[in-house]
Amino acid sequence: MAANPRVVSLAPSATAVLDAAGLDAHVVGATVHSPTDKPVVGGWLNPDFDRVDELDADAVCTCDDLQSDVAAAARDRGYDVVHVAPATLAEVFDSFPVVCDAAGDAGAGATLAEDCRDHLARVADAVAGRDRPTVYCEEWADPPMAAGNWVPDLVRAAGGSAPLVAPGERSAEVDPETVAAADPDHVILHPCGKGERGDPEAFEARGWNLDASVHAVDDSLLNQPSPAVVSGVDRLARLLHPDADLPEPWEPATATPTESDEGK
Repeated sequence: MAANPRVVSLAPSATAVLDAAGLDAHVVGATVHSPTDKPVVGGWLNPDFDRVDELDADAVCTCDDLQSDVAAAARDRGYDVVHVAPATLAEVFDSFPVVCDAAGDAGAGATLAEDCRDHLARVADAVAGRDRPTVYCEEWADPPMAAGNWVPDLVRAAGGSAPLVAPGERSAEVDPETVAAADPDHVILHPCGKGERGDPEAFEARGWNLDASVHAVDDSLLNQPSPAVVSGVDRLARLLHPDADLPEPWEPATATPTESDEGK
C-alpha cells in the first residue's frame, strides 16, 4: 500500500463512501456517473483505462457483480482492485471499511458504518410498535421490476414490509396480478439511473387499480450501496410514518449530493 494512496473510483457507491468517510482527497478520478469534480475516466461499464493510467492510480474501486469484468480488466493491467458486491443492507455497511482500505484507512469506513447503524437504530425506535404498511418498490418500469438486494431491508428499517422480493435476492420482474395480490399501501418509484424522475401519473395510467399511495424517490437513495441508503430509509420512514417522532435526517459531516445517472 502506498503511503498516500491514489484511488480511482469506477463505482459511484465507492466515490460516495470515500467522500462520506472524509477520504475524498485520495480520489484522483471517477466515472462520469459520480457526482464529483474529479477527472472523468469513462463510464461504469466502459472505463477508459488509458486515462486511469495517466492518473497514476494505486488502487481501483469497483462494485457489484456487473462490474466483475471491469475489475478483472483492472487487475490484468496491474492495479490493486478493491471490489465489493453487497447484497443486503448489513453487507452494504460491512463494505465500507473494505472500500476505505483502498485509501489506507479502513477505520474511517468502520466509523462511518457504525454511525449509519446508530442512526437506523434511532429510526427503528421511532417506528417500533407501529403497523407495517406493505410497500411495492419498483426499480424499473418496462418490464416492471420489484426491487431486491438491500431495498427490502431499507423498507423494513423504515417501518414497512416489502414482500415481493426477499432481502439479498436480485430484483425480479412482476406482473400486475402479483403486485395486486400483495395489496401494497405504498408504491415507491425509483427507476435505476433516473434520479427523482419516476412518474406517478404514468404508473396510475397503467390501470393496475391499486389502493396505494404512489411516490417518486431519488433512485440513488435506494439503489446505490453507499451511505445514501441511510437517507433512503429517512425518506421512506417519512412517507410510511409521517406522524412518527423520527430523528433528523442523517448526513455525513462531509456530505456530497449522491444523485447517480447509472451504475452502483
